[in-house]
Amino acid sequence: MVDDPASRSTILTGDRPTGPLHLGHYAGSLRNRVRLQGEHDQTLLIADLQGLTDNAGRAADVRANVLEVALDYLAVGIDPARTTIALQSAIPELCELTVLYLNLVTVARLERNPTTRAEVELRGFRRDVPAGFLCYPVSQAADVTGFRATLVPVGDDQLPMIELTNEIVRRLAHLAGRPVLAECRPLLSDTPRLPGVDGRKASKSLGNAIPLSAGPDVLRAKVQAMFTDPSHVRASDPGRTEGNVVFAYLDAFDPDQDGVAALAARYREGGLGDVAVKRRLVEVLDALVAPIRDRREALARDPGEVLSIVRRGSERSRPVVASVVADVRRVFHLDDAIGA
Repeated sequence: MVDDPASRSTILTGDRPTGPLHLGHYAGSLRNRVRLQGEHDQTLLIADLQGLTDNAGRAADVRANVLEVALDYLAVGIDPARTTIALQSAIPELCELTVLYLNLVTVARLERNPTTRAEVELRGFRRDVPAGFLCYPVSQAADVTGFRATLVPVGDDQLPMIELTNEIVRRLAHLAGRPVLAECRPLLSDTPRLPGVDGRKASKSLGNAIPLSAGPDVLRAKVQAMFTDPSHVRASDPGRTEGNVVFAYLDAFDPDQDGVAALAARYREGGLGDVAVKRRLVEVLDALVAPIRDRREALARDPGEVLSIVRRGSERSRPVVASVVADVRRVFHLDDAIGA
């Protein structure tokens, strides 16, 4: 626990509500967010406006998933007394901030973003990429600066967003002739990015992720479908643990890492079958997910209270973001445009 207020950072992180969160989110960020809420001032933003940038035709699903994401946050241990949970669309000041920032960024700069390029290719947009999707790193910059965040937990694929955010902050300072907003720094997870069951990037859209709310039968089926080593045909064959999804999950979630190391050594030498390794993973994941699933089911019995938590967090956040918008409006000489 950090007792010195001067040592506390302001943290902004969050998720797009395009579906329930999964174990990749838990390994990469959620369990770290639970730890950070005791050490820093943290806000989790459910980014529904950004969710619409490539899901405009599924707007009702995005809306429904706001509750699903909030349930996942609370079920893994996010405490609304220590972490603010807010909804992006309930803070319209973020939209104004985004529009102002778009004047500081070129289309060419947005198209160079490697994460955006990869996502455009994954979705097959080509030149039909929605303008909102191309610009949503600017919306992310508005989120980060709007909450005056100085520390942003991200995966390495989001480092270009941090870079763009700080470019915008510096551009504002240049226009104003003085510092306006603080730059932020990334906090990278110490867990490598968790793959999907098929070895590709874990993704809700690809259906290759394991939801945090998965029941025992779903867990078992997902583990059975996991990519291992195609050359490991018999238990006696030497096997590769590199690129082996089962061992990636054991590395991420098994509390007995010495035992995992011993299993990996046996697997590489030959003498350990995939069935045995997968059986262990099912046990590990069930022990992890069962209490989360139970808490989630209990919380889901009162969805109104869960959404009230999000509503209250959004209301508390609006004055913070409004103060940033006022600072940025002054840079653009909009504070007295009609003599106000």
